[in-house]
Amino acid sequence: MKLRKFDSRTQKKYIKSTIIAALVSGAAILFFGCENNLETIKAFSSPKDLPIIYAENYKSTSIDSGQVRTYLEAPVLQQFESDGNPFIEFPKGVILDQYDSQKRIISSLTADYAKNYTKEKKWEAKNNVVAVNNEGDTLKTEHLIWEENAGKIYSERYVKFVHDDKIIYGNGFESDQNMENWKIKDVEGIIYINMEESDKQDSAPNKSQVQIPNENNKLKPIVNVKKPISIQK
Repeated sequence: MKLRKFDSRTQKKYIKSTIIAALVSGAAILFFGCENNLETIKAFSSPKDLPIIYAENYKSTSIDSGQVRTYLEAPVLQQFESDGNPFIEFPKGVILDQYDSQKRIISSLTADYAKNYTKEKKWEAKNNVVAVNNEGDTLKTEHLIWEENAGKIYSERYVKFVHDDKIIYGNGFESDQNMENWKIKDVEGIIYINMEESDKQDSAPNKSQVQIPNENNKLKPIVNVKKPISIQK
């Protein structure tokens, strides 16, 4: 086999062509690599996965016809627009109070996590959910739904309900949103409370009392089931 001889000019052209080919190939690899990386970045930073509103130490008061109706407080608020079903998330808990025309609290709800489906006007509360009405009736559960349009609240989970002189345990709860007309679906047991004895024990809460955290992560005044609630901010 004969070896092909190159003069200096041909040799320079060959080297130049080789360098250009290598650069073109490298650019192509870099282009496709960047394209894939961009797709990955776009996938991780999709707008629908990010909140359109983010707020910390959020406080809000809603007013209707000149009257205060609700007070809401949350360490973190995130609002999302997700496939036509917008919602507001409270990942670090929420306090939600409702007032009557005399500015008295008629119900109070606290939870470690909550979500408000704004289009459906539905609330979902999870983890250490406590709901109290103006009579002092107290509901404790791990999951609660409040449908504003229907004016009802309900749970399919285990519940503890304090009413008058008794604590009722069961599975499933239904009520109007003020917890005036309520029903426990599957009652598992009832404990009766000696209210006279509980009134004497001021140093520590008992089963007839409930404690609700306030904005400073402390405890609001203990609410006794024998008396209407009056929660001070």
